[in-house]
Amino acid sequence: MILTTTDSVGEKRVTAHLGIVSGEAILGANIFKDFFAGIRDIVGGRSGAYEKSLREAKDTAIREMSEQAQKLGANAVIGIDLDYETISLSGGGSMLMVAASGTAVRIAE
Repeated sequence: MILTTTDSVGEKRVTAHLGIVSGEAILGANIFKDFFAGIRDIVGGRSGAYEKSLREAKDTAIREMSEQAQKLGANAVIGIDLDYETISLSGGGSMLMVAASGTAVRIAE
């Protein structure tokens, strides 16, 4: 499966547009990650725990989108857009949401 953020795949010709496909992932960030991320925000530095969670959520969303495209008979997804959101919970925690969407297509091999 070819995945790209562009509207084409090099010189290859799109032979069929099969529709919009998407995948979503929501991951809870536990209290310890939130606590240590807060400390890093105060003293500076990167939050490895959040970076890992974001990467996992992105990979899950892209995988789901790709599986949906494959079910439609696509061999590529073009115009991929990734959206990241943090959802604050009333208890003080947060959840990370990643949504991936694109156009499922068939391209000439």
